Amino acid sequence: MPKRIMEGVVVSAKQNKTAIVRVERTFTHPVLKKIVRRSKKYHAHDEANAAVEGQTVTIRECPPKSKLKRWELVTGEGSDA
Repeated sequence: MPKRIMEGVVVSAKQNKTAIVRVERTFTHPVLKKIVRRSKKYHAHDEANAAVEGQTVTIRECPPKSKLKRWELVTGEGSDA
């Protein structure tokens, strides 16, 4: 089974080797037929401590690294902060 890949924004990089990434998704509401935005935070493993708050990054599914970390940082585009 392929690993899931998502893109999001780093909201916290204060922990050692961990970045918290907010991923937004949009969908059409089944009754109201409006576009709705929902977001979810993921704890991602950042081996090099390279993530900066506000940066857009890509995360990939991986085997569990700790209690909450099931994702790892793949790439980071330019810093927006």
